[in-house]
Amino acid sequence: MIFTPVFVIFGIYFVWFLILSFFLFKFNTFHLKLVKSSKKESLTAILEEILAHEDENKKAVERLKGEYDKLSKDGASHIQKIGLVRFNPFKETGGDQSFILALVDSEDTGVVISSLHTRTGTRWYAKGVVAGKGVEYDLSDDERKALRGAKVLSEKS
Repeated sequence: MIFTPVFVIFGIYFVWFLILSFFLFKFNTFHLKLVKSSKKESLTAILEEILAHEDENKKAVERLKGEYDKLSKDGASHIQKIGLVRFNPFKETGGDQSFILALVDSEDTGVVISSLHTRTGTRWYAKGVVAGKGVEYDLSDDERKALRGAKVLSEKS
């Protein structure tokens, strides 16, 4: 069988027709999907509706971003890190029943609570902490250790 120029041209047109048919079919299904979802008949009305929704979405995203920024700023002042150190201050009592508890925010500001257990009772002490330093009283080595060991609450959960 000899390929004549007519068959070659016919073959090229046939392939071109198939390609155009494929793209026309894809465009038609996309257009029907747009028309069905928007309940409008004209393409310009559909596009205007999409642009209006885009403006509404931008405003909503900006509002949500503002609320997120406010919550992040407010949340920074809440207790976010907890540190606990158990120790035995007196060798004659048994066990590590004394402890130091550090409750601080993201900037190491909060409180350090110390509990000293002796044979006669348990004493509690609290010191305010701002930026990792004692406010009215200096922190002891164990209190600084509890502050350094304070971990973010959400790390283990």
